[in-house]
Amino acid sequence: MSLRAHASAFSIARALALTWCSVGLAQAAIFTCVDAQGRRITSDRPIAACMDREQRELSPSGTVKRVIPPEPTAEERAALDAKRKAEAEQAGRLAEQKRKERALLSRYPNEAAHQRERAKALESVDAVEAAIHHRIEELVKQRAKLDEEMAFYAKDPAKAPPLLKRKFKDNDSLMSAQQAALQQQAVERQRVSERFDAELSQLRSLWAAASAATR
Repeated sequence: MSLRAHASAFSIARALALTWCSVGLAQAAIFTCVDAQGRRITSDRPIAACMDREQRELSPSGTVKRVIPPEPTAEERAALDAKRKAEAEQAGRLAEQKRKERALLSRYPNEAAHQRERAKALESVDAVEAAIHHRIEELVKQRAKLDEEMAFYAKDPAKAPPLLKRKFKDNDSLMSAQQAALQQQAVERQRVSERFDAELSQLRSLWAAASAATR
């Protein structure tokens, strides 16, 4: 190889070396902060002594590329974890609410379907109440017969047979139980009505939203 060729190759290698050096300098980062003792520290990587405080990453020209916030304390991490947990729980609740809304719309595609279900639920209450009233009527008839038997002891009820007295007590106890059952059914009727009223209010909003979405 001639001297001229050697010189040319050297020039090319030198130019490439300078280029790579320039690229390396251009990409180099500078980290700086003021530590707990008030000292200004500079490094080519994040500074361990300043993990508890703000650091700045500078470009080779000295401009701020980014500000690195301090590492959170144990209390801050706990608060952040609690916040994330609360957010996850809220997201879970919203997802469950959406699932229930979809199930409700699937079960009741329109108000007529919901009214049929309401009527069916109230029919069950009606059937139980009818059975209770029938039992009360039987107890009233039994009481009338007991009163007829007790009429023989009207002058001195204390002479009535123990069995007759026990029948009176049993009749009173059974009648009280049936009256209590009627009250329970009244509560059940109110519960069913309130449930369907609340569902209908929610469904009307869902039906309206679904209808608007399909337009």
